[in-house]
Amino acid sequence: MRDWIAAVGAKTAYIKPGSPWENGDCESFNARFRDELRNGEIFYSLKEAQIIIEDWRKHCNTIQRYSALAYRTPVPESVIPLDQRPVMH
Repeated sequence: MRDWIAAVGAKTAYIKPGSPWENGDCESFNARFRDELRNGEIFYSLKEAQIIIEDWRKHCNTIQRYSALAYRTPVPESVIPLDQRPVMH
């Protein structure tokens, strides 16, 4: 990875270990992910982890409300009534 970054002329930003204020969004997500999911689950397979993590992601984005969003969800869940759904032929 380092060779490729150098080859394209890019540089990486150095973030000191233990400096969460330099990358707050990532640190906040990692803390929430650890507290709400990883510390309470034991994954016995990759497939099981994928299913459980996807369920957690959907819950966080469509059901869980956040004070920073005026107690709304990031992505409200859309429900289309059965009588209004398009018919597949």
